Amino acid sequence: MKKALLSIWRTLSRPAVHISLGVLCLGGFVAGIIFWGGFNTALEATNTEEFCISCHNTPENDLVYTELQQTVHWSNHSGVRATCPDCHVPHNWTDKIARKVQASKEVFAWFMGSIDTVEKFEARRLVLAQHEWERFSANGSLECKNCHNYASMNWDEMSNAARVQMEPAAAKDQSCIDCHKGIAHALPQGMDSSGGMIGELVQQSHGTSYQDGGEYYSVRHLEMFEDGDLTIDAGLLTPASKVMVVAENDDAIQVVISGWRKTKGFGRVINEDFGMNIATASLTKEAAANPEIVEAFEKQEDDLTGLGWERITATVWMRKDSFLSSPDALWSKAGEAYVTNCSLCHTQPAPAHFSANAWPGMFDGMLSFVNLDSDSEALVLKYLQKHSSTFSDHH
Repeated sequence: MKKALLSIWRTLSRPAVHISLGVLCLGGFVAGIIFWGGFNTALEATNTEEFCISCHNTPENDLVYTELQQTVHWSNHSGVRATCPDCHVPHNWTDKIARKVQASKEVFAWFMGSIDTVEKFEARRLVLAQHEWERFSANGSLECKNCHNYASMNWDEMSNAARVQMEPAAAKDQSCIDCHKGIAHALPQGMDSSGGMIGELVQQSHGTSYQDGGEYYSVRHLEMFEDGDLTIDAGLLTPASKVMVVAENDDAIQVVISGWRKTKGFGRVINEDFGMNIATASLTKEAAANPEIVEAFEKQEDDLTGLGWERITATVWMRKDSFLSSPDALWSKAGEAYVTNCSLCHTQPAPAHFSANAWPGMFDGMLSFVNLDSDSEALVLKYLQKHSSTFSDHH
């Protein structure tokens, strides 16, 4: 055996006698093309939806493929479908190869039957999801942005609620997965699509019942309308803002929002109280000037700023959605978020350390170090303002 191997090695290492250098180069070139073509063909074969579902659509565990078919990524008005590799395989070659090497461990786990039943898969769904979320977070959701590009988004065609979320995200080039977990597959049990406190609060709001004269508190930014059919935009209500219901129909409630606005300009922003920059709602220019929407009362001048203010009420229509009958859960979740996020770099100041008007500037300085969506940012800020020295001194 040893002699045979030595003989083969001598033959392969001996210079060619009858074959020219050109023929050898040409042969090597052709062999390289065949190898590279075969390699890429095999590689691309593993980047097809058919290859993915050969394992992920078995009778024992077809959950993920079935879940995808129930989402907007499968069927939508544009007719563009995202397949498994569009989201789960990097598009640039280097990262794709690295992902393939990493996936070899997953293939081994599949052969070992680690998720070959629904029960096994559900038990590991959170771990598997976290792996993908971490990958998307690390690359800035690059696979998402191959189709969805911030620079191509038309803000004017978005709803007010969507624009409030997306414009700040675009300014920070935020990773899509921060807010859009659960966009293609079901979430691990007990998680909401936002993956955070706003989602938990929205879930709590599903049990809210509405009655005339009742007072309710918004969980997130909510659209306001001039009419009960919810067709004429009137602006946005901010999180943790109080409204009083005065009428309702099957799908909507008519509410009264009380507050103060500055007399300078169009007076679109409704603040909670005189001289306090605690935003309650932002009206459209048309709604702010509509006497059927806004009723004005007494006026005062702020001695500190010299600005004029007037007390108003705004009567608008809103969807029966994302309201709680008490602010207690809002303050509890917002307080936890403040402690958790704002203690990463330093010991955070107590809410009562600053006044209600000082907190917006202080909080803006913290936002570059935390990862909160727009709803969460607004809720935490409202919590800090409502628990500031302005109010603690009064009690």
